[in-house]
Amino acid sequence: MAVAFALAIIAFLYASVGHAGATGYIAIFALANYSATLIKPLALILNIAVASVGCWNFLRAGHFPEPRFAALYGLSIPAAFIGGSLNLPGLWFEKIVGVILLLSGLCLVEKPKDPINLQHVQLPLLFLAGGLLGLLAGFTGTGGGIFLTPLLLFTRWCNTRGAAAVSVLFVLLNSLAGFAGLLLSKPTAAAELLRGPMLLWLPIVFISGALGSRLGSSYLPVKWIRYTLALVLAIAGCKLLGIHWYS
Repeated sequence: MAVAFALAIIAFLYASVGHAGATGYIAIFALANYSATLIKPLALILNIAVASVGCWNFLRAGHFPEPRFAALYGLSIPAAFIGGSLNLPGLWFEKIVGVILLLSGLCLVEKPKDPINLQHVQLPLLFLAGGLLGLLAGFTGTGGGIFLTPLLLFTRWCNTRGAAAVSVLFVLLNSLAGFAGLLLSKPTAAAELLRGPMLLWLPIVFISGALGSRLGSSYLPVKWIRYTLALVLAIAGCKLLGIHWYS
């Protein structure tokens, strides 16, 4: 039950900012001594469940910005599929990304308000950003929201809730693509995923994610969403850096 409770907390926190919790799930499963071959697909399945209900809440609330942002998804899906099939030694790469996430979280704490003037972004840049972040999402076993949301906010392409809406759909699509790529490379893993504890975890994270995304899309002040996002980025950054904040 301790694992289920921890997964529920992660799902709630991440969903409130338009994410789904993969980095948190990975850390929890690692702490619980789950097999390394199962951690990535387990995290992706939970990610898909939470991102699905997050999409419903954020998009229904009308927070998706201009239609041009759909260009982010064009290259991200095949890139996430490729990234999900890779199993490369990338320790140094994860350390760099971890530092970037921690610094991003610090910046959000220092600037808790939405930008006054949003910047126009060209379609080719959105395609390129989506492809690169999709590859990174598939490689790390996440949906990519922890990378996309800071980009959207710091470039001032979106406001806070708009970035959450764009990110949660990004997370869902890339989690599905990453999971498909992973199963293609390890087809026998599928049989192990929906057994035992997963039958309990799925409804728990779905309900927690529904509550979190509902609050984030409609009720939480922007300042608190950005503070929560800073916490989420800190959790993800610590995980990539190998800092055992959860020990």
